[in-house]
Amino acid sequence: MPSPIAKNTAMQHLKYLTGYSPTLQEKVKKLIVDEELGPYLAKRYPNTHDVQTDRALYAYCADLKREHLRNGAQIDKVTYDSKLDVVRHALGLHTSISRVQGGKLKAKKEIRIAALFKDAAPEFLKMIVVHELAHLKESDHNKAFYRLCEFMQPGYHQIEFDLRLHLTYRDLKKNQR
Repeated sequence: MPSPIAKNTAMQHLKYLTGYSPTLQEKVKKLIVDEELGPYLAKRYPNTHDVQTDRALYAYCADLKREHLRNGAQIDKVTYDSKLDVVRHALGLHTSISRVQGGKLKAKKEIRIAALFKDAAPEFLKMIVVHELAHLKESDHNKAFYRLCEFMQPGYHQIEFDLRLHLTYRDLKKNQR
């Protein structure tokens, strides 16, 4: 028997799935009502990664960049950001900060990953990192951008969808407390 909270939440707006079809959203609502969303995610993504420090995250990003974007811009800083999820509802952020030093213009590229990904499945961390690295080559979310994401992480679109399911489930659990 589904809990009243699950029924109520399933009927509410699914904020992470707004770009998906109403039919797909209804299927997700059914998973929530039937309390099958958590087991689905646990079965599909049973592990967590061991990239826990900013230094390890920088190395992880640098390895992915070296493997897929050899000619891409140099990354100067990569960090987990505990404020990212709350402030902008962003999961990752790439920035380019330009400064004049002497007579030269220097640009620093930074990537910030929401701290909630410290305890996530390795596929989810990779998806966010791939997304932010793809912005080094493609600034807009266009076809070329998503082709690059798919190249760097085959199955990117399914993992992105499952990440949205994970975030929905995370919010469900928060509301049950």
